[in-house]
Amino acid sequence: MSYPPHPSYPPGPGAVTPLTAYPQPIPPPPGHAVLVVSVNRGPYLVPAPATSKFKIDGRTVPIPGEGTWHVAVPAGSHDVRYTDFIGIPVITTTLVAQPGAAHHLSFRFGGWRNRVHDGHGTDVTRFGMWSNYSILLVTLAVVGVLCCGGFGLVAALSGTS
Repeated sequence: MSYPPHPSYPPGPGAVTPLTAYPQPIPPPPGHAVLVVSVNRGPYLVPAPATSKFKIDGRTVPIPGEGTWHVAVPAGSHDVRYTDFIGIPVITTTLVAQPGAAHHLSFRFGGWRNRVHDGHGTDVTRFGMWSNYSILLVTLAVVGVLCCGGFGLVAALSGTS
């Protein structure tokens, strides 16, 4: 029995559209390569892929969520990145796509740093922002020092009168 395709997925790999994410393996169109993107949810309450945008050469490629996605890209050099909801880069890397080849990238949103690894497990991160949790800890430490220092200064000045 055949089921209709899920409405949030593009149609099957009959005619592959470049820069479209497919949940299943796709054949590369002539002069293109396939980028196999794996994305984890991260340790966040709201999964990182749900709040971030996946971009290739500045063009947004809608990836509905965590998992493995297949994207046809033209052969050549590409800037690949995840950005937050306002466009600030979270993870960036570069890729030189060979025609007809499959290139694997694993985007890992972590507790301390956000990183990207290739198909061999090598860290190919060009820029990896600290995670939201590490930024929160640094912010709390700075605010704590400023508040405690401010209260200490007020106590010292009031004690000298």
